[in-house]
Amino acid sequence: MKYLLLVILGIATACASPSGPSGGGGGGSNGDPRGLTATLVAAGDIGMCDRPSVAQVANLVATLPGELLLVGDIAYFQGTAEQFRDCFDPSWGRFRSRWHPVPGNHEYESPGARPYFAYFGEAAGPAGRGYYSFTAGDWLILMLDSNIAATTGSPQYEFARAELQGQRTPCTMAVWHHPLFTSGPSDPARGMRDMWALLETSRAEVIVNGHDHLYERFARQRWDGTEDPVNGIRQFTVGTGGADLYNFVRNTRNSEERIMRYGVARFTLRPAQVDWEFIGLDGSVLDRGLDTCR
Repeated sequence: MKYLLLVILGIATACASPSGPSGGGGGGSNGDPRGLTATLVAAGDIGMCDRPSVAQVANLVATLPGELLLVGDIAYFQGTAEQFRDCFDPSWGRFRSRWHPVPGNHEYESPGARPYFAYFGEAAGPAGRGYYSFTAGDWLILMLDSNIAATTGSPQYEFARAELQGQRTPCTMAVWHHPLFTSGPSDPARGMRDMWALLETSRAEVIVNGHDHLYERFARQRWDGTEDPVNGIRQFTVGTGGADLYNFVRNTRNSEERIMRYGVARFTLRPAQVDWEFIGLDGSVLDRGLDTCR
């Protein structure tokens, strides 16, 4: 009888135990990782009128499931209400239920980027602020604004710091428009160094940018450009959404892949791992790889 009671107790304990992964943070109510996989599709520099490439990239996006990251410069050239209506919405408006935008410099050609905030509404975060966050699977996604202050102590920096300190997911991605590192013609966005350093300290994995109209992938590196495969962050520039492409003008240190083609980046966010692909207009995979969360 004593043996039978022990067997019954063991079965009851096993049935009461969770079947999912445990430990190490995450989004569940008990702090455990949720063990989910999410897909994000990313592109910036999109809505330039009279460019067939805008519709072509949109048609590619339509074949790819997942949430959509719009990485700034969404309606050229001044981000007006008319340009959102005429240059972006006809091809991209169908993705309204999927998108998560950040503003680029062209959005701010209109005072306060007001047409951008009016067009995207709640999808752009609190009205007029420019930054917000959401969760995708086991990942925290920080959607930031590189057109406004992001230095230590700024409201945006403090927002990101609070999000990272309160984070219950194991992995982090940050998205903003201007890249800190680039082999394209634009100047490095040095105003984002403090934000990069904060993300680095908080063990973030991936940063996604636009602005230069090209695709570029960097090795894990620190805010000062020092390669660091253990503590660094991997940056992707995906300014390939339809606006006229740029040429590469230099080979910046730690740059691992440079492609001058229209397309999108697809990130498969797994528990403790990210897979990436850069997909061209014909559906071919032009770059791929994977990395693990720290």
